[in-house]
Amino acid sequence: MKKELHFFSQLVEKLIQNEEFNPVSRPIENHDVIEQLNLEFNDEGINEQDWEKLIETVALHTPKTASKLFFNQLYGGRQPKAILGDLLAVILNNSMYTYKVAGPQAGIEKVILNKVCELIDYPTTANGTIAPGGSMSNFMALVMARDSAVKSTPNLGVSHKMTLYTSKESHYSIPKNAAFAGIGRDQVRFIRTNEKGEMDIHHLNEAIEYDKNQGFTPFFVNATAGTTVLGAFDNIEAIHKICKKHQLWLHVDGAYCGGVIFSKRYKSLVKGIEHSDSFSFNAHKMLGTPLTCSIIVTRDKSHLFKSFNNEADYLYQTDDDDFDLGKTSLQCGRRNDALKFWTLWKSIGNIGLEKLVNQQFYLAEVARKYIENHPDYTLYSFENSISICFNYKDIPANKICTLLYEEAQAMVGFGSFKSEEFIRLITINANNSEEDILHFFKVLEKGVKKLELVSVL
Repeated sequence: MKKELHFFSQLVEKLIQNEEFNPVSRPIENHDVIEQLNLEFNDEGINEQDWEKLIETVALHTPKTASKLFFNQLYGGRQPKAILGDLLAVILNNSMYTYKVAGPQAGIEKVILNKVCELIDYPTTANGTIAPGGSMSNFMALVMARDSAVKSTPNLGVSHKMTLYTSKESHYSIPKNAAFAGIGRDQVRFIRTNEKGEMDIHHLNEAIEYDKNQGFTPFFVNATAGTTVLGAFDNIEAIHKICKKHQLWLHVDGAYCGGVIFSKRYKSLVKGIEHSDSFSFNAHKMLGTPLTCSIIVTRDKSHLFKSFNNEADYLYQTDDDDFDLGKTSLQCGRRNDALKFWTLWKSIGNIGLEKLVNQQFYLAEVARKYIENHPDYTLYSFENSISICFNYKDIPANKICTLLYEEAQAMVGFGSFKSEEFIRLITINANNSEEDILHFFKVLEKGVKKLELVSVL
């Protein structure tokens, strides 16, 4: 193992040095990548020297998600203390289903969950778990809501025509999860949004009333804290009133921007979250923890047991349910995703996490001001969002993004809202500075000049 760790250390040093001078990896065509990098297997393994060279080559050709010019996804950057925690979790290799095999790691997960519940003012009955991604967090919320609405469902299956509600701008996992849970994609009601991408409260109420009159059983409303395109926050307080009126489960999907709960300045964006029945967020997004670290909590922990517990004498051999985390989890065997978040949080504290969140909004403001002050740009975003959506010189967004990617200049994506397509710059890397954001625009403008030159020729 010492030899492999030494090689790993050398490789990481090369990667970081390469990232500094080549922040964007030049892409390989997908139909060439397997042959070009020699990824296929042979009957015999390769020698140590060739193996090390191959690993290095593959690593250097992989997209650099922590670089100063990666704005493509809803995550980015690198927090060293969190990375150390993730590496340690791999070495320790504990599964998180029982205290017997997890030991102190179970305590670490419980501390995180308890503090999150405290931050959002949930009652002492609350608890949660760490799920394998934001999509599965949403799935767990939907299953708890389904089982709460019709209590016979866990044993007898879905026997009612059930309907659920989410905005048109919500995450694509919602209809997938409806299929998984036996509700059906056709029973998902997509609620209109306003010009900011926020759920239309009046349409939500109308849709629920209509379904009730048609003999359906409405049971679940998904509110979003940070839509995937515009980064919009649904009005949780207003949605809660409707859920209370119709006795529906309210889940807040904060996978993207739920990390605002750590910021005094921006926590108001999820005002009313204490009234929700469940809440989830990804620490691997706003809080810079390595993929994946997805947390879901619910006001009443009994729902976790009712929906996800199943007795197994061969596994649960202690009497303390609170520390046998598999009894409230979607999975049995589960890697330790808590440790990397804990090592970061313990290192920088509540104030440090708050600074990470605030920095992202500051960088977003830098980007918006630059766009507003340059006549060649058109801005589609609004305040209190870290998704900066814009167009440049009326050139198709996908054309600019593809050029920057193919020329290894920058990684940024594009999106659309109400038939308008635009570039979507995500300022989620808290390691970036104002200079890094301004540098991105210079890179973009330089790339477009080349594009215009090619068009003239």
